[in-house]
Amino acid sequence: MGQRIAVTSVASNGGDYPADDEELASGNAGERVDLDRIRKAVREILAAVGEDPDREGLRETPDRVARMYAEVFRGLHQDPRSHLSKLFTQKYDEMVLIKDIQFESFCEHHLLPFTGKAHVAYLPNGKVIGLSKIPRVIDVLARRPQMQERLTEEVADLLMKELDAKGVAVVMEATHSCMTVRGVYKPGSSFVTSAMRGAFKERLATRSEVLSLIFGGKS
Repeated sequence: MGQRIAVTSVASNGGDYPADDEELASGNAGERVDLDRIRKAVREILAAVGEDPDREGLRETPDRVARMYAEVFRGLHQDPRSHLSKLFTQKYDEMVLIKDIQFESFCEHHLLPFTGKAHVAYLPNGKVIGLSKIPRVIDVLARRPQMQERLTEEVADLLMKELDAKGVAVVMEATHSCMTVRGVYKPGSSFVTSAMRGAFKERLATRSEVLSLIFGGKS
């Protein structure tokens, strides 16, 4: 069996991140990442493209890449619902909108990063959630091999269900490395996806309001 490590530890800023093998191994995650298997695979890739994996500059690269994958794909072993378990009773029936939530993910087609901002709104149904919880949910779902379209829908569906909301709107804007460093080489291009649920999908006025708030009337 290869070396396996747990993938979560608690950061001082309240986030979750893997730091080193010892800390990772003491984490609470039941799932583990096989670092040795990743290291061997990276060595094979380096050799296959014509490099020498034993030269000085590349000697530690397989280990670095293995640890990086444990970090950037940690969401595979986390449950985003854990951040939505505590709701607060509040008779507030207007829109709640969190804008410009930074996120990073990896495209599942090329394993290249895409980064951007998420905007999330919901219409409470007698319950509200702490504001930090929605960014945490996005972080868990983004830290997996992803498609932006699926990520957008996963966030919307999860919030709609767990918050029992009257409506949820999710808009994501991102730049994809698979379009900027390979293929068509189009730096500066952005990709926008949206998922509307409940009142945001059923009521044009509600949908128009949230898009106006997100884009400043430019939608």
